[in-house]
Amino acid sequence: MTHPGAEVELAVVGMTCASCVARVEKKLGRLPGVTATVNLALERAHVAIDPGSAVDSQTLVDTVRAAGYDATVLVGPDAPDVADPDGSVPDDAQTTPSVSRARVLTAVVLTVPVVAVSMVSALQFRGWQWVVALVSLPVVTWAAWPFHRAAARAARHGSSTMDTLVSTGVVAATLWSWWALLFGGAGELGMTMHPTLWPAAGADHTGTPELYFEVGAVVTTFLLLGRYAEHRARGRAGDALRTLLDLGAKEVTVLDTGDNVGRRVPVDVLSVGTRFLVRPGEKVATDAVVVEGASALDTSLLTGEPVPVEVGPGDLVTGATVNTTGALVVEATAVGAATRLAQIGRLVAQAQTGKAQVQRLADQVSAVFVPVVVALSLVTLVVWLALGAGAGAAFTAAVAVLIIACPCALGLATPTALLVGTGRGAQLGILVKGPQVLERTRTVDTVVLDKTGTLTAGQMAVVEVLAADGEDPALVVDVAAALETRSEHPVAQAIAAAGHSTWDVDEFQAVPGGGVVGVVRAGPVTRHVLVGQPAWVAREGVATDPVADLVEQVEHDAATAVVVAWDGAARGVVALRDPVRPCAPQAVAELAALGLTTVLLTGDNERTARAVAAQLNVTHVRAQVSPEDKQAAVQHLQDAGQSVVMVGDGVNDAAALAQADLGIALGTGADVAVEAADIIVVRADPLLIPQAVRLSRATLRTIRQNLAWAFAYNVAALPLAAAGLLNPMIAGAAMAASSVVVVTNSLRLRRFS
Repeated sequence: MTHPGAEVELAVVGMTCASCVARVEKKLGRLPGVTATVNLALERAHVAIDPGSAVDSQTLVDTVRAAGYDATVLVGPDAPDVADPDGSVPDDAQTTPSVSRARVLTAVVLTVPVVAVSMVSALQFRGWQWVVALVSLPVVTWAAWPFHRAAARAARHGSSTMDTLVSTGVVAATLWSWWALLFGGAGELGMTMHPTLWPAAGADHTGTPELYFEVGAVVTTFLLLGRYAEHRARGRAGDALRTLLDLGAKEVTVLDTGDNVGRRVPVDVLSVGTRFLVRPGEKVATDAVVVEGASALDTSLLTGEPVPVEVGPGDLVTGATVNTTGALVVEATAVGAATRLAQIGRLVAQAQTGKAQVQRLADQVSAVFVPVVVALSLVTLVVWLALGAGAGAAFTAAVAVLIIACPCALGLATPTALLVGTGRGAQLGILVKGPQVLERTRTVDTVVLDKTGTLTAGQMAVVEVLAADGEDPALVVDVAAALETRSEHPVAQAIAAAGHSTWDVDEFQAVPGGGVVGVVRAGPVTRHVLVGQPAWVAREGVATDPVADLVEQVEHDAATAVVVAWDGAARGVVALRDPVRPCAPQAVAELAALGLTTVLLTGDNERTARAVAAQLNVTHVRAQVSPEDKQAAVQHLQDAGQSVVMVGDGVNDAAALAQADLGIALGTGADVAVEAADIIVVRADPLLIPQAVRLSRATLRTIRQNLAWAFAYNVAALPLAAAGLLNPMIAGAAMAASSVVVVTNSLRLRRFS
């Protein structure tokens, strides 16, 4: 039994158009407590089951089969072992007869001579019509069998799909031609015909009914070619996600107790706590913590960051990153579905399965589209006959209406763009949680940026060393660093990293809230050193007048001043600040270019906030905002009529991220912030913030272009077909081309940068 509140992923086989999608969604949606979203491009259904519902996975599968399709559980409590662990569709579920290479080749080889002889009078030898009838027969039966089978299956379940239109058109053209051949006089030896591409302009007045064997063959061939191209293009559309999921290592060298050589085993056998060896050039098999060794990891495939990341004992490493230099012994901290790579894959797949609001209208239209088109085709036939036209012209127009109207482009408009756009985002380190997010990027006008950890590095660093008169700044920072290496305080660690001292330290003592004191020995020179806050140094009896102006200068620049003194006198001041990330000013400028007003939000004092804002060229600043007030600050902007993007990375940003119209979290931040956000940028790079907005808008723009094309195509083509201005062959080619156009337009997002 499926657990209450479960989410299930189904692979759905046999869908060909938006009408199929609408039918499966409708059937699943009728189950109590079930909400379903079906994606044609992925051939997948995402089903949410409310708590308390008695519906299980088998019921879902049975319902899909009752709708005329087949289904397999991929992800969910009742998923069979044969399902791929990443939730991808099994190979056998992706292979459909409609795109069989053999059918396509057979149809092409046989259709070419049929069209040539039927359309060119000079090639019509004695008895040509009988040869054409026999040669076209395998095309309209065996090659077109997927269409006929799908149409029959839909009919058995009281529905109609794109295949209904295609099958009806092909069968009608073929049966008409055989009737004309056998009973209408068209089978007379020596008879020739002069068909035209524009049937209304070339009606046959000889009384001999026209043959349409070439129509059935060409429509079948064009649609098979179109679907084959469409499936290949849809395969390319999912390349980014498949590449991402394939990044992981396949084997790993596990270290047994007391064994430094290890044994190679499949990565699937890893469990949390297992130690394994990562040699230079190998991929890290799973998320882990470094136990021994030091190296640099290439994380570019996962995060897009080209600079290798230095790691050592105690550092966390992510599965699928590449070890570039030294050997590492690591201990697994997460395996399988709990790894960061798997989580990213799930986020991307969930985003691709959903629907943007703009797709809802297409679904509503397609649900009633096929019955309306069948009725319109019959009306076209009756009207033409009532107006005194020949049966051949009336039949041609009716068949053209059936074939031109197939709504497959509508069904592909949104999912293919989502597939490519979210996959490209994953390659760039941008994860969009759902298509609804894309809608909101179009309307947002204000971006609220958390300062610490988002626009700044999130840790203190020495930005300047100022020496009193007669003192050497290099000596000041080296003496301070010698003492601070003994302290664990973040400010101390920053000073220690800035100096270059190997001097001995004795009598070290840390004074909470003040600083550190100790004796630094450099050869024969011994110094009694104090490093700390200016007020504390003064209370310790040290004369701070020589550096008073320097302290004031540092604090005026919104930096932290640390006084360095020895032998009873202050010798200099070390200025520290949480430095602005080098690319942050460019990121703010790009956000402004996107039409967004930028607001800096920070808990720091006004002076520090203004100093950072000046570096970033931000005019709107909200300083001294407590973590509890961040959500209120976002809501205040919303109450003023602004649509807000919130960008943050900490636990204290989670409520504001959830409150905002659009939340963007840095993936390097706290898990709760990542969960609350709508868009996640994998690495701490502010430039990815405007990049995420641009990608979302580009994907939404592509969806709208696709839908506009699909609607315009059907609106323009149906009247032409009903008026007898489209030969069914041209209609079939145009219908197949419309799907390819939609998918190809979506593939342009692969080049987004």
